[in-house]
Amino acid sequence: MEKENYEILWEQTILPELEKTVSSISFATHVSQIKPVDIKDNKIIFCTSSQLFADTISNQATSGIGGKIREALLKCTNYITDFAVVVAKDRDEYLKQLDEADREIIENRGSPINPKFTFDSFVVGSSNELIYAAAKAVAENPGDAYNPLFIHGGTGLGKTHILMAIANYLRLHKPRLNVLYATCEQFTNQLIESISKGKGAGAGTDFRKKYRNVDVLLIDDVQFLAKKQGIQTEFFHTFNELVMQNKQVVLTSDRPPKEIEVLEERLRTRFEGGLLADVQPPDLETRIAILKRKSEEQKCVVDIKVLGYIAEMDEGDIRSLIGKLTKVVFASKLHERPITIDLVNEALKESASEKQEALQAEDIINCVCNFYKITKSDMLGKKKNKEFAFPRQIAMYLILDMMNLPKVTVANIFKRDHATVIYAGDKIAEQMKTDNRLSVEINDIRKMLLKQ
Repeated sequence: MEKENYEILWEQTILPELEKTVSSISFATHVSQIKPVDIKDNKIIFCTSSQLFADTISNQATSGIGGKIREALLKCTNYITDFAVVVAKDRDEYLKQLDEADREIIENRGSPINPKFTFDSFVVGSSNELIYAAAKAVAENPGDAYNPLFIHGGTGLGKTHILMAIANYLRLHKPRLNVLYATCEQFTNQLIESISKGKGAGAGTDFRKKYRNVDVLLIDDVQFLAKKQGIQTEFFHTFNELVMQNKQVVLTSDRPPKEIEVLEERLRTRFEGGLLADVQPPDLETRIAILKRKSEEQKCVVDIKVLGYIAEMDEGDIRSLIGKLTKVVFASKLHERPITIDLVNEALKESASEKQEALQAEDIINCVCNFYKITKSDMLGKKKNKEFAFPRQIAMYLILDMMNLPKVTVANIFKRDHATVIYAGDKIAEQMKTDNRLSVEINDIRKMLLKQ
C-alpha cells in the first residue's frame, strides 16, 4: 500500500528523534507498537491492536512515553500538536470505523454538488469576504437578499466553491427547496438536445420544466452565453420567470456583464439588476491558509514555511496553487520523502519541464483559437482584421516563448516571413509590460496549456 505523507514523516523524522530521547526498551515496548493511520485537526492518529495499550499511551500524554511522543512531534513539525490512539489492527480497519459524515461524503461523490464545498471549508480573506457574506445571505434567505447575485472574477478563485456552498447549505437547512446547479455549457447542451428531440410547438417543454420549476438556480460560467443569441433568449425567459416569482438566481462568470461579448442588452441589465460581487486574487496570507486547508484535506503534513514558499509561486490562481501542492504530495509519496522546499523545487521543475517538452505548436494555436473564439483557418489565414491578427501575434509569441523554436520555423508554421514573427514577439512582450489585462490573458492561456 502506498505510504501517506504522515507515515513518511513519522518513519524518517519523528521516530529518529524519539530514538534519541527514550530507552531502547521503551522504544521496542511502546513506540514500535503504534502506527500512524490518519491526520485530523492538527492531531496524528495512531492505531494499536490492544485497548489496554491504547489507554496506557493516552494516559501518559503529559508524562512518560506519551509525553516523549508529544515532545518529538512538536520538535519535528509545526503542524502536528497532539496525538490520539485508537484500537485497530491497521489503517484499513481504522477507515471502516469512520463516522457517518465521512461515509456520506464518499457516497455523494457522484453528485454534481461536491459535499466538501461548504461555507465552513471556504477560506475567507480580504479578497473574497464580500462574496462570502453575500452568498451566505442568499443561502439563509433565498429570493429576499440579492437577486440575482452575480459573482465574477478570474479562474481558480473559488466561484464554483461558493455556488456549491450555497447548494449544500440549502440541502441541510432548507431541504424542501428545489435547488438546481448547472454549468452554462450544460444549460446550452440540454436546451439543444431538448429542441432536437421535440416536435412542433412542444419542443423544449421538458427542459423548461426542469429549469423553471426550481426555487434556487445556480449557473456557473455564464460568460459562455457570449455570441449565442438563441441560447440567450431562452436564458432570458428562464431568468425572468424565476426572478418574477422571487426564486433565487446566482450566476458566476470570469468577467462582469458589460465585458461579455455580444450579450443582449436586456440580459446585461438583468444581470446588473442585483448585486455584482467581484472576487479578487487572494493575498499571501489567504493563499497560505487555503493551502493549509487543502493539505489537511489530503491528510498531509506540510511545514508552514513550505506552504508559504508554494503560495508565493502564483498570486492569481488558487486552483493552480492547489495543483502544485498535489504534485508535491504525490512526489513525497512516490519517493517516500518528507515535504521540504528542495522536494517542492524538484517536483514542480520535473512536472513543468515534462509538459513543456511535450508541447506542440499546434497545441498552442488551438488553445489561443479557443480562448479568443476564432477558427484555426482564420488564425493561419491572411485576414488582417484585429480580431484575427492580434490572437495570431499572441500565438507566435507563446510558441517562441514556450517552445524556443527558431523564428524561421515559426514563420513557416504561419506562412509569414521572418520579420513578421520578430515583430509579433517583440510587440506582445512589450505590451504585456503595461497592459495588465493582456498579461492575465496570456498567463491564463499558458496555464491552460501546462494543465493539458
